[in-house]
Amino acid sequence: MARLYDASAFDAAVWTGSHWAATAPPLAPFDPLPGDARADVAIVGAGYAGLNAALELAERHNVAVTVLEAAQPVWGASGRNGGFACKGGAPLSEPAMRRHHGAEAAQEWAAFERDAVDRVRDNLNRYAIDADPGPEGELCLAHSARAARRLTAEAGPGDEWLPPEALQERGLHAAGSHGGLFRPLGFPIHPLNYARGLARAAHSAGARIHGDSAVTALSRDGSDWVLQTVRGRLTAPRVLIATNGYSDEALTPFLGGRILPVLSAILVTRPLSAKELAAQGWTSRIMAYDSRRLLHYFRLLPCGRFLFGGRGGTSAAPAALAAFHTPLRAEMEAMFPGFAAAGTEQYWSGLVCLTGSGTPFCGEVPGAPGLFATLGWHGNGVAAASEGGRRIAAALVGGENRAPAVTRTPPRRFPLPALRRPALRAGMALARLLDRLG
Repeated sequence: MARLYDASAFDAAVWTGSHWAATAPPLAPFDPLPGDARADVAIVGAGYAGLNAALELAERHNVAVTVLEAAQPVWGASGRNGGFACKGGAPLSEPAMRRHHGAEAAQEWAAFERDAVDRVRDNLNRYAIDADPGPEGELCLAHSARAARRLTAEAGPGDEWLPPEALQERGLHAAGSHGGLFRPLGFPIHPLNYARGLARAAHSAGARIHGDSAVTALSRDGSDWVLQTVRGRLTAPRVLIATNGYSDEALTPFLGGRILPVLSAILVTRPLSAKELAAQGWTSRIMAYDSRRLLHYFRLLPCGRFLFGGRGGTSAAPAALAAFHTPLRAEMEAMFPGFAAAGTEQYWSGLVCLTGSGTPFCGEVPGAPGLFATLGWHGNGVAAASEGGRRIAAALVGGENRAPAVTRTPPRRFPLPALRRPALRAGMALARLLDRLG
């Protein structure tokens, strides 16, 4: 296997000790792939993208689909993220998307983002998934005066700029913020309940799902692809790789050097009292993040606990991950001093996936007929990966790829891919310095 981080980050036998795992109803385990099997479509990865693709294939296209997961379904980022069903999937702002890809592609991407949020809402309703959806909208807090000017200029139709006094009035006060841009699209959810609900729905729809079935080799046999696991062998004419930040780059040469998994960590406090919430001035359940390059994301959970996440870790070794709690906690207390006495109940981490082009990939692998991939959601995959999985399903049965044009071009390889982690450390150090400068 070829992966950038310590083996412990990919140990399928270890479930993260997250707030979500502690509060989600259990999912019955799925058996490993036994012996030889055949499918019309094979999917590698049982997260948001893979499960949505499986649902679309089983329900709309009536094909035999088999999903292989290295651990159990939704073990990876789909079960451990912050639960923001929002715009995103690419780090470019709408003006930047227009500059880099043209007005038409930017409009198509914006429509995809809206459809992606609607997709999550539709999935919750259609499959009766109880994922504790929160209030509509998302807030970006400006961490500096310069960021405030930039966000004001980026405001689109329906967006609302909130100066500091308006944030205070709405129960959205964080120390050091210079105002915030409120966008009315999106809502927070319990991400593991959502993901497990998708797994149950896919299984009920007829998709075969096998856990503890890591794909160790992928090869061509005539017009078919052969997926080898420790216990079995699956043959299919079409394959979808949907493993995002947990991808094994040795599985196909296409993946090599095109992705960059990045660590993201989350802490959740004990339940906060009404007095603590009032003293801090943060009483809203709106999902929020800040404008830093090494962004923080945070929200008040329905149970009264506070979730705070951030990036900046560069090692997945257990000791390094444990040590990262200290700076993450300090950053939370700097923004939310009123919550300083509320200790951390859970702390965990996972991998988000960046690409060399800054956009997701949702298409057929060049030079490999029948092999597709959908990955690279840049830390915003709850909605985007859900919709991406749905959009690519038609292509997996020989139809049109309905994914946005910006996602159909294979991402560039990172320069000097073997040095991605050292480059990441240097880039994060620079980002941290620039964030301090505003």
